[in-house]
Amino acid sequence: MIKLGLIQTRSFSSNEQGIEKVSKILNSLAKKETDVVCLPEQWLKDNQIFDVSTTFSEFKKIAKNNSMTIVAGAFYLKKKNRFSISAPIIGPSGEIIGIQNKIHPFGRERGSIKAGTKALVFKSACRFGVIICYDMIFPQVAHSLVKKGAQVLLSPSRIVRRGILPWHIYVQTRALENRIPILAANVQNWRFGGQSVIVDLVEYKGVMVPKVVKLHGQRAYSRVFNLSKYYESRKERFSDAKAFS
Repeated sequence: MIKLGLIQTRSFSSNEQGIEKVSKILNSLAKKETDVVCLPEQWLKDNQIFDVSTTFSEFKKIAKNNSMTIVAGAFYLKKKNRFSISAPIIGPSGEIIGIQNKIHPFGRERGSIKAGTKALVFKSACRFGVIICYDMIFPQVAHSLVKKGAQVLLSPSRIVRRGILPWHIYVQTRALENRIPILAANVQNWRFGGQSVIVDLVEYKGVMVPKVVKLHGQRAYSRVFNLSKYYESRKERFSDAKAFS
């Protein structure tokens, strides 16, 4: 059994205010013994990160003090002369255990960032993959992570209000077709529509049905998952897939 959590943020007047407010939320989740937490994409006021360790030094302390893994969100991270949109993952020892880069830039991002080329699986309290926002649209990203052994998918996202409905459909579809729970975090303000979503799966008379929880306002949510319960269904689903052309 494992406890997984989401944080849905509002806008903040500065990076410092955002880190301070969210640190308090992380500590509240730590008191509930949450093992892994995911934050949205680009929830800070200044979303350009030059030093991940310095920017998220407080998160690293919280992670270490509470044996918590934190997907800190996804931000513009400068590497050499170019930016990528990257999700830093802070492990339960308080160190950066990896970074997932956005594979599919969206819209104007295509001209300004370097696209990621690998879908990585990280291991702490469980094996998980990170899908950054627009990457959820593409079935191959989720499928690759699950085939590599991910037991749950976490998705830092920044979805405008008019995109919430299709986004929820995509998240539920990826969960159903891969037989895996997904936790997807969003920003909520005048432009971005919140409604971060947790998709669990429940089998009812031979049919797998998504069980969905949506968040409203600035809020944290965590719940216990039994990740082993999906294994047989996932194994059967993948064995039914046939190669064709």
